[in-house]
Amino acid sequence: MSRSLTAAIAAAFVIAILVGSSLFTVQQTEQVLITQFGQPIRVITEPGLHAKIPLVQTTISFDRRLLDYEVQPEEVILGDQRRLIVDSFTRFRITDPLRYYQAVGPTEDGIRARLNSVVSSSLRRVLGNEQLLNVLSSNRGRIMGLIRDQVNDEMRSFGVAVEDVRIRRADLPEENTQAILSRMQSERERVARQARAEGAEASARIRADAERERTVLLAEARATADKLRGEGEGQAIATYADAFQRDPHFFEVWRTLQAYRDAFAAGTSRLVLTPGDSFLKLLHEAPTTAPAAAQ
Repeated sequence: MSRSLTAAIAAAFVIAILVGSSLFTVQQTEQVLITQFGQPIRVITEPGLHAKIPLVQTTISFDRRLLDYEVQPEEVILGDQRRLIVDSFTRFRITDPLRYYQAVGPTEDGIRARLNSVVSSSLRRVLGNEQLLNVLSSNRGRIMGLIRDQVNDEMRSFGVAVEDVRIRRADLPEENTQAILSRMQSERERVARQARAEGAEASARIRADAERERTVLLAEARATADKLRGEGEGQAIATYADAFQRDPHFFEVWRTLQAYRDAFAAGTSRLVLTPGDSFLKLLHEAPTTAPAAAQ
């Protein structure tokens, strides 16, 4: 092999290496920052095949997808001086690779450390103005929105957009849990005692009203019964009087027979009378017709 051929092969090999190192591919999930001797030159966000100056320019890839960062649980003092253990996480994306590179460098570790301090400060600042019931109720969405906006404003200068900040868990410290549960139990017991007292009062009032109505109804019923009984007895007396006036002799005989029936119907009655007593008169002789003057 001649020296010229060897040189040609070596030159072709070097050219191939240079061409290979000058071409690079940008994936759809990436955005690339090109630097020259450590200085940022340009940002490529379009996916596909791209070229750079070999041995002079280098590429730094940044993920353009939504990234997660979990903040370690920390104790926060609320506006009502309650202590709360808050566990949160943050979702963000790199929107400006150049600014990101200038602020924290080429790796994600730098931005995560910065996020930790910013999110922690915002949590303490926002929750420090809120009551415990707001954090544990539907107001949590509003609170998380305030935290997200504050974190996003501070992180914008780092080339990062914060999409969301979520409070995953909010627990009371162990030493405060029992005290709060005791207060809640005492409050529930107070409400229960009040409800029972109000129920007893309502029950007594209803019983008193019912007893009063019962007394009134019974009194009215007795009055009505006495009135009807008096009217009936009056009508009976009037009927007896009318019958007696029409035929006194017949009425006397009929009343005597009624007295016999009442006295001797049981069969065990005993009467102590003199032989000449008029009560037994009809047992000795048949009744006579009424005198003509009485008719």
